[in-house]
Amino acid sequence: MSEQLHRPVHQSPPRAVVLLSGGLDSATVLAIAKDAGYECFALSFDYGQRHQFELAAARKICAALGVQKQTIFQLDLSIWGGSALTSSMSVPKDRVEPSTAQEIPVTYVPARNTVFLSLALAWAEVLGAFDLFIGVNAVDYSGYPDCRPEFIEQFERLANLATKAGVEGTGTFRVHTPLLKLSKADIIRKGLSLGVNYALTHTCYDPFPDGTACNRCDACRLRLKGFAEVGQVDPASIGSSGENVRS
Repeated sequence: MSEQLHRPVHQSPPRAVVLLSGGLDSATVLAIAKDAGYECFALSFDYGQRHQFELAAARKICAALGVQKQTIFQLDLSIWGGSALTSSMSVPKDRVEPSTAQEIPVTYVPARNTVFLSLALAWAEVLGAFDLFIGVNAVDYSGYPDCRPEFIEQFERLANLATKAGVEGTGTFRVHTPLLKLSKADIIRKGLSLGVNYALTHTCYDPFPDGTACNRCDACRLRLKGFAEVGQVDPASIGSSGENVRS
């Protein structure tokens, strides 16, 4: 895991693979990577998630931020379920507080970040890139085991042990987690300073059929709380008429 952005001297500009779900966090990470001077390649996943509206959001974000290339990888994790995001299991609503480090929520998708980072690493090898960006956050999403700093550190070690580039010493892979210790409000402030259009993003785990956010799941509540703390209305919660959308 690297807080300082690593820039390979043999690339100008350096390339990076950015995991982009289409949500608020990953859009902010993409903007951070772009601002740092990276040529960004966005990797999104159609993994059988119930909130597939995030993929359309990811395309819009890529267009808005001028991504070099976006790949949407099809990987159907719903074939074995195990999560409220990939099965008929209900998404928790109206919880006073999101999950804690002692409680792994039912929205955890088994080994998702391990799988996603592994595929990002494979693409990075092909691109000659040594920088991977992921929007994990240990503050707001501390219940997810694959969002912890320990996981990122160990994956970075694996990346340099299990790749041709790592073995031959032609480069050192770094996994950047610029949001790891930020609150949701801090993430939003950072994104706004970089010009992120959060109206393009999609966060809700259980949206209405037309894509409107439920405003009741943990993801929605954390997002709304973040915007409230920075003194703004979430632009994605406002309809074209200027009225708040349903909740």
